[in-house]
Amino acid sequence: MISAEPGGGLPRRARIALPIVIVLLVLLSWHRYSQVPERPFVAYSGPTMGTTFSVKLALASLPAEEERAVGAAIAGRLERVNALMSTWQDDSELSRFNRHPASEPFAVAPETLRVFEISREVYARSDGAFDPTVAPLVRAWGFGAGAAASPPSDPELAALRARVGFDAIAIGSAAGTLTRKRPDVVCDLSAVAKGYAVDEVARALAERGYADFLVEIGGELRAAGSHRDGTPWRVAIETPAPEPSQGTAWRSIHRVVSLGDRGMATSGDYRNAYELGGERVAHIIDPRTGRPATHGLASVTVVHAEAAVADAWATALQVLGPEAGRARAEAQGLAAYFIVRRPDGSFESFMTPPFEPLLAP
Repeated sequence: MISAEPGGGLPRRARIALPIVIVLLVLLSWHRYSQVPERPFVAYSGPTMGTTFSVKLALASLPAEEERAVGAAIAGRLERVNALMSTWQDDSELSRFNRHPASEPFAVAPETLRVFEISREVYARSDGAFDPTVAPLVRAWGFGAGAAASPPSDPELAALRARVGFDAIAIGSAAGTLTRKRPDVVCDLSAVAKGYAVDEVARALAERGYADFLVEIGGELRAAGSHRDGTPWRVAIETPAPEPSQGTAWRSIHRVVSLGDRGMATSGDYRNAYELGGERVAHIIDPRTGRPATHGLASVTVVHAEAAVADAWATALQVLGPEAGRARAEAQGLAAYFIVRRPDGSFESFMTPPFEPLLAP
């Protein structure tokens, strides 16, 4: 259920699970408008896609009928993306595709086709670091739905790796179809679908004539226009938690980004990890090796015109690690910001040249 709330607040149970950037959105909004008696935003929030969303329109108020209509438009886009791309719903389009007989084309909606096309492009340009078919490996290492109780043996890992590879998906752009070339290959769009949902909500708002807003779903963002005072939307990159056990209890602003008319996504290794034999195992699984990434990259933030593209690339660069990720980001002309964990537990950071103009004071 969507709620329109004065000041854009979320219920306490939602705030507990707020992802990487939203804390600063609240802080900056309150600081900027704490002396204004009217609402700083027309704001909507609620649960979606296994996380939460927040939408802020840079308006003091709307007529009640229009406020309800905007809420319905937001809900409609979110429900549409979820119905198409959820892996938790057995009747979603993606779930039905994963069950569809191999070698037989499966007709999909234009939205699903677009997300697969984005995935194919990032898969190719990252040399397979981003791969929507990696889900069996993620589960085998104890993460996500149906997570295994113990890590895979070497023979199990070899068998699972044979099931992974986005080349096994044929995309018929002209016909609007997808085809699995092998029956044991399944797709999971969780590393790109939230970003795409952000873009869809932004499109819904623009279609209704709104030009100044901020959309956030599970930490993925899309901004348009500016605040009511004419300044750009400012959001934060969070300092990674020093230890996995600190989880969402850890909240610290690392840098502030002046987002402008762009999307932003962050991928990190510190929200979901465990210890195994004295070694830290994070949920960042390299599709090319079948094993958890072992480099020191704690998080990477990507800014792009499309939140979906930023979402996919953030995952790819997180898999690649600090050195290879930086080289790939620079080669692709991406605006990317990296935070690397040193052996002593402290952090160092660096960015690609296109990111530098985005940093706010």
